[in-house]
Amino acid sequence: MRRRLFLTAAGGWALGGCGTAEAPRPPRTPARRLPPGVRYEEHTVRLPAGPVRYQALSVAPDAPVKLGAVHGARLDSAETVRSMAKRAGAVAAVNGSFFDIRTSAVFSGYDGDPLGLYVEHNALLSEAANGRTALVLGEDAVSGRITEARSVSRVVAGDGAARLIDGVNRMPGRIVGCGGVGGDVLQGKRHTAPAHNKLCTDPDELVLFTPQWGTEAARAPAGTVEAVLAAGGRVLRLRTPAGGPVPDGGRVLQGTGTAAAWLRRHALPDTVLRITSQVYDSAGRRLSGKNLTVLQAGPRLLRDGRVDINIEANGLSPTALSQRHPRTLAGFTRDGTLLLMTVDGRDPGASIGVTMAEAAELMRAWHAHDALNLDGGGSTTMVVLGQLRNRPRGSNGARVTERAVANALVVVAAQAHA
Repeated sequence: MRRRLFLTAAGGWALGGCGTAEAPRPPRTPARRLPPGVRYEEHTVRLPAGPVRYQALSVAPDAPVKLGAVHGARLDSAETVRSMAKRAGAVAAVNGSFFDIRTSAVFSGYDGDPLGLYVEHNALLSEAANGRTALVLGEDAVSGRITEARSVSRVVAGDGAARLIDGVNRMPGRIVGCGGVGGDVLQGKRHTAPAHNKLCTDPDELVLFTPQWGTEAARAPAGTVEAVLAAGGRVLRLRTPAGGPVPDGGRVLQGTGTAAAWLRRHALPDTVLRITSQVYDSAGRRLSGKNLTVLQAGPRLLRDGRVDINIEANGLSPTALSQRHPRTLAGFTRDGTLLLMTVDGRDPGASIGVTMAEAAELMRAWHAHDALNLDGGGSTTMVVLGQLRNRPRGSNGARVTERAVANALVVVAAQAHA
C-alpha cells in the first residue's frame, strides 16, 4: 500500500491508508530505475489554508548508494541542482545550504559562495556560522545526524606565530549571515552569532582560498596582502593587492588590516605555513570521517521526535515561523533512513507552501526523528533520475524556473562510484 497523508483533528499531518491526500502523480517513465532501498513519491494534501504539493525521497541505511554533497564547477559561481547531479552521476538530488544570492541586499559578488559550514569529502570549503544547525553525513560509525556545529581554522608560521583564520572561500571583511570568529561587527556592535540575511563586517581578516573556489581569489582593495602557498604550505610569494590566481594544488591566504600585517611579518617566501581546520558538534566533539559531509542551513525542525524549531540559534526572526514558502527538508528516522522532501509553494490554487511548524509536522508524519530546514523559496529543487520533480518559483505566481544554487545533496548509486 502506498503511504497516504491525512489531516488530524488538530490540523496536523499523519500517515495512514486513506484520507484527504490525492494519489501520487505517476512518475514519468525513467530511463533507469532507482537503486533498491531508495523510494520516491509525490503527494498533494489539503490544509485549512489550501492545497500543498510535496515530493518525498527516502534512502534506507542499507541502500547501495553513497550520500554526500557537491558544489558547482567552482565555488565562486552558482549552478543548477540538475547540472550538479548530472556531473556527480546522482540518481537524486536536492538543493542544500544558503548562499550569497545575487538578489540579496548584502550580496558580496560571488553567488556560489555557501553561507555557513560546508564540508565536502572531508575538506572544509566554507567556515561555520557558529551554532547554526547542520546536516552531517559520512561520519565515522554514524550513518547521519543533525547537530549544531562550529568550525575553527588556524595558521601557524615557521617562527611559531599563530593566528585564527576568519573565513574560507569568501570575500574578506564581509560576513554574510554573521556567526564568525574575530572582530565581526553588526550595526556598530560586536556580533558573533548567526544573523540570517544580515551583514557583519571586520576590517582585520585572514581568509583562506582553496582550489575549489575558482581560478582567482576574491578581489580585494589596496593595502591587502595574500600569501601564495604550494601544496605543502610553502610560501611561494607575497602578492599585493590581493586577488590573484590560486595555484594548482595550492592555496592562497588573504589578509586585510592587521591580518595583512601578520602575513608580511610571518609569511616570508620559502617559509612554511601550517593550516589546520576542525569541525565540532554541539557537545564539543570533533567531527571526522573519510567522506565527511557537513552542510549548515536551519532551523532545526525536530529533535528526538519532538518539534524544536530553534530560530534563535540560526539567527532568524520570529516572523520566520509564520511565513509560508516552498521548503527543502532533510531528516532521519530512528533506523537511520534519510528523508529528503521538497514542498511546492507560490502557486495559488495548486500549492501554497508551508510554515516552519507545518514542515516539522510533515517530517514527523513520515516518522523523522530529527529534521532540519535547508534553503527554500525559489531555491527549492528536487531532481530524480535527471528530471526536475518539483515546481520551483522565485515569487508568487512566477513561472517555473530552476535556480542556480551553491551546492546540492546527492544520492549516487554504488556502481556509479565503484
